[in-house]
Amino acid sequence: MAKLVFGMNQSLDGYVDHMAFAPGPTLFRHFIEEARAQSGSIYGRQMYEIMRYWDDDHPEWDADESAFAAAWRKQAKWVASRSLKSVGPNATLLGDDLESEIRALKAERDGEIEVAGPALAHSLTGLGLIDEYRIYLHPVVLGRGKPYFAGPRPRLRLVSNDRIDEDVIRLRYVPA
Repeated sequence: MAKLVFGMNQSLDGYVDHMAFAPGPTLFRHFIEEARAQSGSIYGRQMYEIMRYWDDDHPEWDADESAFAAAWRKQAKWVASRSLKSVGPNATLLGDDLESEIRALKAERDGEIEVAGPALAHSLTGLGLIDEYRIYLHPVVLGRGKPYFAGPRPRLRLVSNDRIDEDVIRLRYVPA
């Protein structure tokens, strides 16, 4: 049975914003390895459209960016959206019964499946489907934006913490 993992970069005050801060080289390499190891990713429309950036090669990319793109393209992707009519390569559009489809994915797959984006994580947290939360805590204060927990705040238990980059700490939580 697969494990659903919601992990994102987060500011000290609890916000996520890929435009306000980015992973350094060490953390980015960590994300490459995670992408290579994952069984797939589940996206909401907005996060999927952001990640589609990795579908096309860009001449300015370095070796790490090319490696991440290769890992991202290779993995299975599922997209929860009511507005999209089609999705790109190696992606499947989920239907209206999100809970049943995600439960089926968890039952038929092994390994970790990434949950990408706070809005989708909000829905899946409310359904009790997320097995682990990974917060990559950056020394940045944003003061506003999208919160990491965009909805229910589940009771959590810390299972580990480690320093990933010189300034970033990964906190791993499971539902209590």
